[in-house]
Amino acid sequence: MKTIIAAYSGVLRGTGASILSAFQDLPSIPWPSNSKLVKQLQIISVLQWVITFLVMGAACTLLLLYMFCTDCWVIAALYIAWLVFDWNTPEKGGRRSEWVRNWTVWKHFRDYFPIRLIKTHTLLPSRNYIFGYHPHGIFCFGAFCNFGTEATGFSKKFPGIRPHLATLSGNFRLPVLRDYLLSGGICPVNRKAIDYILSKSGTGNAVVIVVGGAAESLDCTPGKNIVTLKNRKGFVKLALQQGADLVPVYSFGENEVYKQIIFEEGSWGRNLQKKFQKIMGFAPCLFHGCGMFSANTWGIVPYSMSINTVVGEPITVPKIENPTQEEIDQYHDLYVHSLIKLFEKYKTKFGLRDMDTLEVC
Repeated sequence: MKTIIAAYSGVLRGTGASILSAFQDLPSIPWPSNSKLVKQLQIISVLQWVITFLVMGAACTLLLLYMFCTDCWVIAALYIAWLVFDWNTPEKGGRRSEWVRNWTVWKHFRDYFPIRLIKTHTLLPSRNYIFGYHPHGIFCFGAFCNFGTEATGFSKKFPGIRPHLATLSGNFRLPVLRDYLLSGGICPVNRKAIDYILSKSGTGNAVVIVVGGAAESLDCTPGKNIVTLKNRKGFVKLALQQGADLVPVYSFGENEVYKQIIFEEGSWGRNLQKKFQKIMGFAPCLFHGCGMFSANTWGIVPYSMSINTVVGEPITVPKIENPTQEEIDQYHDLYVHSLIKLFEKYKTKFGLRDMDTLEVC
């Protein structure tokens, strides 16, 4: 019996040695480093927002129509009923979710570029504000990250202030996408929605308007500092009517994350873009970034370039229900001067040359 046990033990020892030897002979698996995994998470976080912006609304609309032709038609019908019931919510203050605004995915989104929010002055919760955001860029990454999420700590830097990033009203007519945007505190950029926030939601509200809009996106390319502002005075009139202070905001680096083909004014390409913009509300930019797995290939992933969003000094605006054109022009001039001053003060700190200037069109 002892002989059998000894022999069996020897076999086991031999088997263990053989297994260990086999493992040692296996080729090593090249596991990615933690830094590479983190970078891929950051890329995925940014890419999901780009894809959301480009196709989510249309895709969900088609999916909803398809569901009506399947056994899932009840789900589609219930959502349509909810959509009808909830149709006016975007224009009545929205429906923000602090849980969504604090998702971890937004921190990865922030760190990809990275994006930073720079506070220069204290904002009083007893006042309402209209932030003018410049420049538009292709996807307004800085605007979304800073004001549509809590990734850069807006609420901690500006306690008592609730940001409401304003975007195209058409986005709120698209199923699912509208709910996604509403959860971030995003609202339609129309008179009714902004009036409601500034007049019926108390104080401590900051409506963020990308003043240049789609027209400005056509001039967004690395090395250019152009803002479409000279004839954009509607936001100033709105500020006067509501007594909301104007705050200039400039994002250094917003134009650097994509390369775009710029058509000259008067060319067939630019005219086509403008006609499309008038019909659809946004401009079809011909741009490219890098690939998902390599910065040396073309793709829709933006280049990893730092975006620094500087929130300037508020301009105190009186409440005038029916401002004259002269009063509108006066505060518009003050705003333009304040924006240029902000740009000049911080441009060299964030990578621009001393000779670079801000072109106001």
